[in-house]
Amino acid sequence: MNSLHPVQQIPRPPCAAPGAPSPFAATGRTLRWGVVATGGIATSVTQDMAGLEDGVLHAVSSRSEASARAFAEEFGFESSYHDADGVTGYQRLFNDPAVDVVYIATPHAQHYEVAKAALTAGKHVLCEKAFTVNAREAGELIDLARANNLFLMEALWSRFLPSVNRAWDIIHSGELGQIQWVQADLGFPSDHGSAHRLWDPAAGGGALLDLGVYPLTWALGSLGFPSAVTATAVLNDDGVDTQNALTLTYGNGAQAQLTTSLAASCPGQATVVGTKGWLRSGSVLHNPRELTVQLHQGEQRVETFDQAGRGYVYELRETTRCIQEGLTESPTMPWADTLDTMRLLDGVRGQLGMRYANDG
Repeated sequence: MNSLHPVQQIPRPPCAAPGAPSPFAATGRTLRWGVVATGGIATSVTQDMAGLEDGVLHAVSSRSEASARAFAEEFGFESSYHDADGVTGYQRLFNDPAVDVVYIATPHAQHYEVAKAALTAGKHVLCEKAFTVNAREAGELIDLARANNLFLMEALWSRFLPSVNRAWDIIHSGELGQIQWVQADLGFPSDHGSAHRLWDPAAGGGALLDLGVYPLTWALGSLGFPSAVTATAVLNDDGVDTQNALTLTYGNGAQAQLTTSLAASCPGQATVVGTKGWLRSGSVLHNPRELTVQLHQGEQRVETFDQAGRGYVYELRETTRCIQEGLTESPTMPWADTLDTMRLLDGVRGQLGMRYANDG
């Protein structure tokens, strides 16, 4: 990973452009959605999915028949699938010819297996972050999507928000001067038991994979991929990181300090500092509703933002638009960025001595 200078701004999706229509508004042919898993993030995303004018909630799957049926009834899905007779619920969903695109909301360690099955069945895929557990898995999924001419995207919703894209505009306009450093943190004290996915090594648990991509997004959006990364962390007895700190360094002398924690309540803000001033996100940094800009010689200003739905609709709109237009990857969340991110995280885990079963 080598930082390019000048850093290219992450492309803005049409749904986040100033004056763009509501992201719920149709942009083309109707797509039938399948949702894999019925947990908290699936619930939140489906709430926005239900409002898509060109989307139909067609099918949901869960290991449990009761969970699948309850989720389908709550949101009005036409079909529900569950594990039965040695066949997983998600495979039953993928066998449904009416499903056009699937949203995968399982724990990280299951993403590769589930997404591979979806792509093999000919379905377009939107897969939650962390995209996979390691870069090998990510690369294999990308190769499969390419071979089958199918859309595949990491569901990193922050990249599609109008507020975050406005931050990129400010950062890359030169208003702040040359960016010198980025600081970003995210964390909360998790009181979930050791069996919960956040702490389960078999599920890819830990602060790094669950939270790390959000502070990292601010570094990548401001400075691009680094030339070097150093990392420290606190690991529990199961080898899962409870807290970590990353330092990213760049060939032009810039740095980024990123922290994620499952042990502490953090401000959840990002600060981007240049030679002429600084920008700070509102909290939380992955869905800021305001940006503060302070120039070295000038007044402070605060820009505020409205949000459609719960904020997930922007990534859903981009997924829908790309499929309607025959694209296999989003310019805003391209495969190369996902793969390079997983390589970066692999390197961090190597420094920390963190290994998962998926690593082989």
